[in-house]
Amino acid sequence: MVSSMSHAKSFKPFISTKKSPREFSLRATILGMLLGLLFGVGNAYLGLKIGSTISASIPAAVLSMAILRSLFRSVTILENNIAQSVAAVGEGVAAGVIFTVPALFFLGDAPGAGYIFLLSILGGILGVLFMIPMRRYIIVKEHGILPFPEGTACAEILKTGEKSLSGAIVAGWGLLVGAAYKFLNSGLYVWNEVVNFIIKPFQNTEFSMDCTPALLGVGFIIGKRISATLFAGGAIAWWVLIPLIKLFGTGTGVINPGTIPVSAMSSEMIWEDYIRYIGAGAVAYGGVISLCSIFPLIIKTIKLGIGELFEGSFSTSHLARTDRDIPMPFLIIGSLFVILFLWLFPGFPMNLLTIILLVVLGFFFVAVTSITVGLVGSTSNPTSGMIITILLITCIIFVSLGWTERIYLIAAITMGCVASVAVCLAATTSQDLKTGFILGATPKSQQISELFGLILPTLAIGGTLYLLNKAYTLGSAQMPAPQASLMAMIAKGVITGQLPFTLVIVGLLLGFAAHMMRVPVLPFAIGLYLPLSLSTGIMVGGVTHVIVERFGSPEKVQQGILAASGLVAGDACMGVVIALLAVLGVIPASKAGMLGDFFSLGLYGLLAGFLGFLAYRVVAK
Repeated sequence: MVSSMSHAKSFKPFISTKKSPREFSLRATILGMLLGLLFGVGNAYLGLKIGSTISASIPAAVLSMAILRSLFRSVTILENNIAQSVAAVGEGVAAGVIFTVPALFFLGDAPGAGYIFLLSILGGILGVLFMIPMRRYIIVKEHGILPFPEGTACAEILKTGEKSLSGAIVAGWGLLVGAAYKFLNSGLYVWNEVVNFIIKPFQNTEFSMDCTPALLGVGFIIGKRISATLFAGGAIAWWVLIPLIKLFGTGTGVINPGTIPVSAMSSEMIWEDYIRYIGAGAVAYGGVISLCSIFPLIIKTIKLGIGELFEGSFSTSHLARTDRDIPMPFLIIGSLFVILFLWLFPGFPMNLLTIILLVVLGFFFVAVTSITVGLVGSTSNPTSGMIITILLITCIIFVSLGWTERIYLIAAITMGCVASVAVCLAATTSQDLKTGFILGATPKSQQISELFGLILPTLAIGGTLYLLNKAYTLGSAQMPAPQASLMAMIAKGVITGQLPFTLVIVGLLLGFAAHMMRVPVLPFAIGLYLPLSLSTGIMVGGVTHVIVERFGSPEKVQQGILAASGLVAGDACMGVVIALLAVLGVIPASKAGMLGDFFSLGLYGLLAGFLGFLAYRVVAK
């Protein structure tokens, strides 16, 4: 096996280190910021609905190429790289916020939009800065060892875009169709968005499917294995565990944490009161296993990163252009400013211990996520498992100190919000820096541009949360916010000592069983935790991926991913528009479709066929 060092030494970037083409330009930065706002708002909607966001790097790269080359001449590939790097920040901000901030809503301590802005921008700055000491090891020295799937794919798309823009056309078709489909079924209510069938002979359990373009696109992007694993988790929850609970729960007694007898519960109520705790245990197991599998690499990375901090200087002019980061002293000063602000600002309920935990756990998990996205990519990165681990450690320490008052519960969640944004931004930054490394970009330019990219998404994210909460209600079936609900449930359960540990332990054992059978634990656990309708909707996208892969080629699968990204973006952004119309009273927030459930299933099948057609017929040249 060729060593990682030899891989790094033999590598030649697309743009020579001796050349200095235009890179950090005003036009690329502004376009990236606008696209970042688009992907931030869209991913906030998507994440609150299904508990997952989609990497924005690939669609951002395609759209930035199309727009810049349409409006300007002599646009360089490194300008396109800056635009997509800035745009991808919006997705990272959205993921970090929607995983945690709604938990404060659920706990009756909803923060204002300005408060959310501060939490998200400070966490984002920490994520970008904490990633810098990791770059030379994770991105450069481990080149050829850590594949960084999205970052590598994005680099290939940008290189291909120097010759053709057909990928932008495919993504554009997906965006238009996704937006139109969403408006017809959720804005005009021509047909039902979610279909639901009660299976009476089987303990009145359910079959349901959320027939939205976003889920179809997500299923295609994550592929057959992950979508099938998600579906398996949902099937076990809704077609095994819930019927068994109904079968044996025939008495009149109330079983904690439920508030009424099981015999009087619907399937949704059983899922809400029992299954979600089982899913939480499985998610926790998956997060711990993910950490253990890469622990030696994490320790090595952190040692090298800390060494970089003490060896740094203010000047990087002696280094090659492609090896220049933001100087380490500026990193230390910037990080200290953020930390002191979080500690001393009167609106934040974080004491000195909470700040220390944020720094230690935040830096550790930035290293973890940087390595993990290098192995499995951003979409499959178990970020929520990492945040749950951070929250569990914090809450357990608080309880051991006797800190069980409500203020400490809010402090733990608030610290988790900042850490979550930092971890998600580190994941995004890692992929973007990998793209830049392959292309021959200047790391310092990317890092500074990503700090600019934080501005618009962090300004918009608080208002987006309040808009969606008013239109759909966070925590409802339409907008379940699964990760944040899980965070609130776990933190409150640990702090108050009311967590139903038996159910959590069952989840841990299910996660262990999945691990022993070599099943990806986190997707399986998320399937347990999510409503069945989401898992089945995603599975259709996975099946479409299988068909394209079976009868097509890798290039056609890549075209399908671009089209699927368009479907996701169109659905998510139209969803936010529909929420705004509902809040203004222009349309009702919910309403039965004019056409029946079977019609909805048929149209969803046609939409899957259209996605397959785009993937199979249109190939980038």
